[in-house]
Amino acid sequence: MLKSRGGEIIGKIVVSEETGRKFGTVGDLKFIAESGELLSIALSEPTKNTLQLNLERDDEGRYLIPFSSVKSVGDFVIISEKEII
Repeated sequence: MLKSRGGEIIGKIVVSEETGRKFGTVGDLKFIAESGELLSIALSEPTKNTLQLNLERDDEGRYLIPFSSVKSVGDFVIISEKEII
């Protein structure tokens, strides 16, 4: 599914598949170093829409979107809100 390199995803806008709402930009990727498994996307510049989701936060206070909710990566990172809630 994900054919982009991690550095190419940083800075992309995160958008809902269902509603088109914007949630912020990708600030960082959280992954397991040993296996390379992606766990979540850390948002920078979260929007007010982000506050409506029940998201975990990292040690720096950034909202985390589970990578399992990512549907596609292109000009935007498309996520499924249904898979977060």
